[in-house]
Amino acid sequence: MTTATAPSPTSTAPTPHQVWKRARGLLIALLILVIAGITFAAVRSGTNYGHLDPRSPDPKGSRAAAELLKDRGVSVTVATTLDEATAAVGPDTTLLVTGPNLLTPSQQRRLHEATSASTGRTLLIAPGPAAVSRLAPGVRAEPHRPVSAIPPSCALPAARSAGTADMGGIRYTAPGSTATACYPSDGTPSLLVRKERGDGDTVLLGSPNFLHNERLDQQGNASLALQLLGSRAHLVWYLPSLTDPSATSDDGSPDGTDDGRTGEETSGDESDFLDLIPSGWLWGTLQLALAAVLAAIWRSRRLGPLVTERLPVSIRASESAEGRAGLYRKANARDRAAASLRAAARTRIARLTGVTAREAHTSHVLLPAVAARTTTTDGELSILLFGPAPADDAALVLLADHLDALEREVRTS
Repeated sequence: MTTATAPSPTSTAPTPHQVWKRARGLLIALLILVIAGITFAAVRSGTNYGHLDPRSPDPKGSRAAAELLKDRGVSVTVATTLDEATAAVGPDTTLLVTGPNLLTPSQQRRLHEATSASTGRTLLIAPGPAAVSRLAPGVRAEPHRPVSAIPPSCALPAARSAGTADMGGIRYTAPGSTATACYPSDGTPSLLVRKERGDGDTVLLGSPNFLHNERLDQQGNASLALQLLGSRAHLVWYLPSLTDPSATSDDGSPDGTDDGRTGEETSGDESDFLDLIPSGWLWGTLQLALAAVLAAIWRSRRLGPLVTERLPVSIRASESAEGRAGLYRKANARDRAAASLRAAARTRIARLTGVTAREAHTSHVLLPAVAARTTTTDGELSILLFGPAPADDAALVLLADHLDALEREVRTS
């Protein structure tokens, strides 16, 4: 006597081998991108400089201006700490401060004391209202304006020789002083030269754009940069850093919580969070985003459109109904169960009353047709077919019984 073996159940779930076969291409591509990104970052990490850096060949770097100054015999020294910058000031030195808004109040006061005691030149790039009050007392900063090609409109020899330049940004006024005002934007100068002790002076520039590599060959930018920065034999290019030890107070806490830096001052420096990110990382992020989009398109095409498949096992309707009812009960979804019962009842009753399937779930069409064939009032029909969800399981069972009774009454009427 032979015994029949039960057929093994059919499974549509993918096997681990199938999952690996589908995903290995994407994983390999992602691994290659990660390795390439790490390699690129490691190669660029030692040569990546920020904006206005005289060593940077990037579009917003200032290497071109620094090289032109060196060709004219001006020595260019980069300072990254306040101590280096203040120690280098002197009568034959020009101090260029690229980010005065990054300095804390105590750093700004120290810098002003050092520069005002010397007879050299100090250039401040786009200092905001709070920075101006400490670095150039008596000068007021006006709201930021767009940078554009502006004629000098002043008697300053350097400006008159350079002619039109890319100026604008923050504008400055010095009421009651003999400061020289140039490159007015909306009537207010964006370059201000104020005489200090002896032959020293302080130059306030509303925008750094004319120093960028990408703009140096435009307008009279190169001429203006060479004359402002090359008036002394030595140029100290000060790049303020948040890691400067002088940026902390004696107790080690950051000094500058009350420095009054406003959103206007930040906009005047024309920098935001993205400006602080090296360009290589931005390009790397863009490449990763593009790779992710291409991978998504590749996977969507690989999966293909949705198709209807026959179930591997036939399931009786009663079992399907019991399974769905069990899920509703486990989720305590009486509202979903009641909505399903009512929708099915409305569809069957509409067919019996001559109402179209499209209007079967429209109360003002279905209810009059049902009321004409039953003794139930309109209010009771509305609650029964379109009412709220039952409050408990007993009410749900009662609703099902009433819907069955209503369908039988319509069918036999």
